[in-house]
Formats: sequence, C-alpha cells, structure tokens
Amino acid sequence: MEHTADQARPGSTTAPWAELLAAEREVLHRFISGLSGNDPHRAEDIVQEAMLRAWQSAEALDWERRPIRLWLFTVARRLLIDDWRKNRAVPVGLAVEAYPTPAADTADPSDRILDRLVLVEALRSLDRIHQEAVVHVHLLGRPGAEVARTVGIPGGTLKSRTHHGVRSLRRHLADRGVVAS
Repeated sequence: MEHTADQARPGSTTAPWAELLAAEREVLHRFISGLSGNDPHRAEDIVQEAMLRAWQSAEALDWERRPIRLWLFTVARRLLIDDWRKNRAVPVGLAVEAYPTPAADTADPSDRILDRLVLVEALRSLDRIHQEAVVHVHLLGRPGAEVARTVGIPGGTLKSRTHHGVRSLRRHLADRGVVAS
C-alpha cells in the first residue's frame, strides 16, 4: 500500500504532522535545487529521500516546539553532500589529479543559508529592545554611541540591552543544540 502525505502512518488514526511536512516540500525543493546546480532530477531525489526520512522519524520528532524546516534542510543538505561525495569517488586505476576537488576554503553555500535561518529564528525569540540592540551593534557593526543616540537611550542602557540580548541568544541556541565555535 502506498502512502501519501495526507494519510496516517500505519497503526495510527491521524497524522497531524503530515500537513506540516507537506507544506515544507516546495521550500525544501527550491533550497535543494539551488544547491544541486538546478538539476531537477537530483533535487527531486534528495527531496523525496528527506521527506521519507521525516515520515519514518515522525514519532521521534518534536513537531510542535522544533521547526521542522531546519531539520529537513539539514537532512537534505547532508544527503546532497553524501551524493556529491559518492559521485566524485575516483575509479580504480585513474589518476587523482584528473578529478579536481573544491578548495578547502570554499564555504558550502548551504551552511550559510542554514546558519542564517538559525540566527533569524534566534533573533526573533528576543524582546524587541534586545533584538534592536544586538542587530545594530553586532550584525550591522554600528558604534554603540551612535546606536544609543539614534534610539534615544543612554549608552549604558544600550550596553546592558546588548549584553542581555547576546546572553538570551546563546541560551536560545544552546537549547536547540547549536554550539558556538
């Protein structure tokens, strides 16, 4: 029997998470299409495998408190990396120089996208005043005195808001298993 995203898993009467999973499919497909060099077949294979893994892990995932999109993006990105590694394997008897590898300092664009998604989620968890202070001082790199003047607060208040905002960000990220490097 073939299952669709609207059907429940065997042994259960409903699948409340199925709609959440189906809603993420298009976004996941766009994400993987960009990373796979716009190869539609490769992207579809990766998306299907990621969705299957989510379906199989449905009972173990925290659908209400943890954003499924980040989990799906991570799984799909890892599947894409595994596929890339498998496809770049050097056949026996051929010289390794014939298969160039990307430079070690070339960052994987998916890492930047995932980092940005995690950071945006963490910033959204802050109070507006802490969010404003952290964004202006740490993300935009504006001098504290300039930010304090613009916002109309004393410099010490800005420092306090920035300190507490960064502390809240660290706590938020630690609660989600994100480790700062």
